[in-house]
Amino acid sequence: MSTAHHLYGYFARSAAAHPDEPALEVGGTVLTYGALRESAERLAERLVTAAGGTPPRRVGLLAARSVTAYAGYLAILRAGAAVVPLNPEHPAARTAGIAAAAGLDLILAQSPDTGGDLGVPVHTAGPEELRAAASGPDPRTGGARPAPDRATPLRPVGADDIAYIIFTSGSTGTPKGVPVRHRNICAYLDRIAGRYGIGPGSRLSQTFELTFDGSVHDLFVAWSQGGTLVVPERGQLLSPVATVNKLRLTHWFSVPSLIGFASRLGTLAPGSMPTLRWSVFGGEPLTLRAARDWQAAAPGSRLEVLYGPTELTISCTSYRFPEDVADWPHTPNGTAPIGTGHPDLDLVLLDEDGRPSDTGELCVRGPLRFAGYLDPAQDTGRFLTEDHRPAGDGPPGEKDWYRTGDRVTVRDGLLVHLGRTDHQVKIRGHRIELGEIEAALRALPGVRDAVAVTVPAADGEAELRAAVGGTGPAEALYAALGERLPPYMMPARITVLDQLPLNANGKLDRRALLAELERPR
Repeated sequence: MSTAHHLYGYFARSAAAHPDEPALEVGGTVLTYGALRESAERLAERLVTAAGGTPPRRVGLLAARSVTAYAGYLAILRAGAAVVPLNPEHPAARTAGIAAAAGLDLILAQSPDTGGDLGVPVHTAGPEELRAAASGPDPRTGGARPAPDRATPLRPVGADDIAYIIFTSGSTGTPKGVPVRHRNICAYLDRIAGRYGIGPGSRLSQTFELTFDGSVHDLFVAWSQGGTLVVPERGQLLSPVATVNKLRLTHWFSVPSLIGFASRLGTLAPGSMPTLRWSVFGGEPLTLRAARDWQAAAPGSRLEVLYGPTELTISCTSYRFPEDVADWPHTPNGTAPIGTGHPDLDLVLLDEDGRPSDTGELCVRGPLRFAGYLDPAQDTGRFLTEDHRPAGDGPPGEKDWYRTGDRVTVRDGLLVHLGRTDHQVKIRGHRIELGEIEAALRALPGVRDAVAVTVPAADGEAELRAAVGGTGPAEALYAALGERLPPYMMPARITVLDQLPLNANGKLDRRALLAELERPR
């Protein structure tokens, strides 16, 4: 493991080496590494005070695309706590449920308006306040601050302590907490961060929300190498080409669906993104056609795909496209390969009988594999023993395999993603269990049963739709559902039927239901 055996150490090392280089650009503010470190350290001390004088263990971060979000992330780590990202746009009831499940000691928020009682003490630190604190005098003495050990967390942190917890969609209707240890994320950064030629002067995009684990790649691949993390406004993400050029980005990382936005705007012209040196995509399949369009628009950029579920610490495989488009591969489904496994990981494809095969469910083990869900009951069925048998109760063993639920095949020595083996879907990079939407709908008054599906939208992307058997106007159901689910999980349309269609065996007739939901309205 790296000598920086905890996540904050990667930032601290760059801050010591490049204190006057820009570390963060967000909302019109530019903070150098030295200023961002100062802001994070002062905020870390405040968190300890807010927690009663003892460094907290787990802190929720209720902030997005602001100085609070990024200084706050570092401050929580500096305090020696685990970061639990929370989205200010999600319903307060969902946030409160996650806060309870995570066992938070405290929530750090960018605004006192949290939308409701979250059941946990909230400490507010606004962006303006943190900007001022980044370079001001010590508030206790009025003079310069002493120089502490700027890499050591205030609470002792070991490699097996939790660095962050990401909550993903759960099939039972309850989000699943995925704790990632310092050991896991440090192993990831040691393998990945140095491969993109990043240093002072590099300008890296921050497209992912903090509740999506791709954001950890954004933050710490940039900060571990001395680059500048550049945060677009949310609306700018819908115009990727203009954003790349306006922000003078050298490195881009996003879900592939943003390429579709650029194509529909007509801006993805050859040579239209001359500043890009690296373009990385992950979170959902990248079509070869979209890859060609992006490569033509950024001819000076190398192109790479990263694949991996949250449970395997951001990504576990990668595929780097050859520089010559003529050498690009052909795949059976027209998507880019997900490539080969990262160093020190073991990968196996298992058929329906649990035997190694050239096509089957991808299972992975190694230093990037998490140690089990926050709720151990959710480990059931997700792990296999060393000899590919279902793992028993209790935490997974070091050599146990994690079942990704992804169906993969091998073509010319490269892994190609074929889809899911269950009812999980990806919508613009967000991992969504259809069962969670269905459970939320069934909990609404007047709903007897519910089914959620994906259908092709007019733009070719997948779109969520839902049908319920029951009574009541769809508008009322939609409004009530919005109080339970985050925006990215909301169906584009809810259809109310007297009865969900059944086949001759009395089972749900999915073909008839899809035909009903695909009809224009």
